[in-house]
Order: sequence, then C-alpha cells, then structure tokens
Amino acid sequence: MRTPVIVGNWKMYKTVSESMQLARSLKIKFVGLKDVEIGVCPPFTSIAPVAEILKGSNIGVGGQNMHFADKGAYTGEIAPGMLVDLGCKYVILGHSERREHFGEKNDLILKKAKAAHAAKLTPIVCVGETLKEREDGKTEAVVSDQINGSLTGLTKEEMVTTIVAYEPVWAIGTGKTATPEQANAVHIFIRDMLSKLFDMNVASQVRIQYGGSVKPDNAEALLGQSDIDGALVGGASLVADDFEKIVKAA
Repeated sequence: MRTPVIVGNWKMYKTVSESMQLARSLKIKFVGLKDVEIGVCPPFTSIAPVAEILKGSNIGVGGQNMHFADKGAYTGEIAPGMLVDLGCKYVILGHSERREHFGEKNDLILKKAKAAHAAKLTPIVCVGETLKEREDGKTEAVVSDQINGSLTGLTKEEMVTTIVAYEPVWAIGTGKTATPEQANAVHIFIRDMLSKLFDMNVASQVRIQYGGSVKPDNAEALLGQSDIDGALVGGASLVADDFEKIVKAA
C-alpha cells in the first residue's frame, strides 16, 4: 500500500515572517494526523525558520530546486548538502516553470535527481504536457520523453524512493484541472513506463502525485483514483485551511 504524499509548493510567495506564520498554523492543524505524508517547500529564504518551527512535527520540508554540484562557482545556486543542512527532506526538480522559464532539460534534471539521492534527499521529479501538446494528442509522447530523459539512469533503489509528479502544464495556476479520469490515465501510463524501465515491483512502489490546480473541492475525487498517490499543491498550499482540507482528503 502506497502512503499518499501531499506536498505544498509555495513558489515565490511568502516572506520569512509570512512563511513562519503559515508553518505554525499547519503544525497545529496536522498534530496526530496519520496515514498521509506531508511536506512543504518554501522559498529558499524561508527554509531554515520553517524547518525549525516544524522540527519534530509530521511535516517535512523541501527545496524548490537545487544544483547538481556539491559546491562550486555557481552564483545564485544552492547545493544539495546546503538543503540537507537546513533540514530539508525533499527537493522539487524539473517543475514546468523551471523547464519553461529557465530552459532546464531532461539530462540536467537527471543529474539533479542523482545528486539528490546522493545527498539523501527525496526528489520530486515533475513531468507534464502543455495544452497544445494535449490537444495535438502528444501527451503520452511528451511524458514518455520526460520520464525517459529525467529518470533513466537511476538505480532501482533510487527510483523506489523518487516521487514523480504529473503536472499538466495547462492546469498549473490556471484554475483548469484534468478530470480525475484524465489524470489517472496518465498516472497509469507513467507506472507502466516505470515497469518497463525498471520492473513491476519498482513501479508498484513509486508514488505518483498529481499537480495542477488541486483544490479542496476537487482533491477527494482526484486522490480517490487508483494510481494517484498524492498531490503537489501550488496556490492552495498558501492558505492553511485549504491545504488542510486537501491533506485530510488523502
């Protein structure tokens, strides 16, 4: 049985004081909650104070991105070990906004995923198609290319502890959401791909999140699908009550 995992991606929102306030609120709301794994990924500036507030709670902390190198002359970047030192458990890699705005390619995301595992971080590797690609019937081709390029090269042991996030680009921050059936179909496709790239045992253990305008009013239907093992939540994770409802729907 795969434990559902709900992770909030705070993106470039929340100052340090705002992040701390939200973390305190979530810590209270999730006291004693079991059978679901919870994480939040604040901006880099807020990771340390949020991790301190959440220390000893049932909420893990993650980074929204990282470099693949342990250290070096990479101005503006952050190393895997730096995230670990701040108290991180997760790191989001290959988010569509990184792919689109910063030109990140599959081979770079794979290098980051390998580096994350080496640092004992759990990578959340994002894949997903644009609206035009979906309308052109290219969803499976695009997702297949991203899965192959971003995950091939991981060991079976690394893949089992990697979280995959299917995020249709057209549904991120738009208010549009793939129907539960549409989302689940892609999740099944991803799991089938993983069974061929690794094996059925690995594929059956990998948790595949859905992301893309997940809200309290659609969370239960999405999370009730056979192969949707959680959610990577954007805007709704910035509101404590909304995030609480999504987590509890899991």
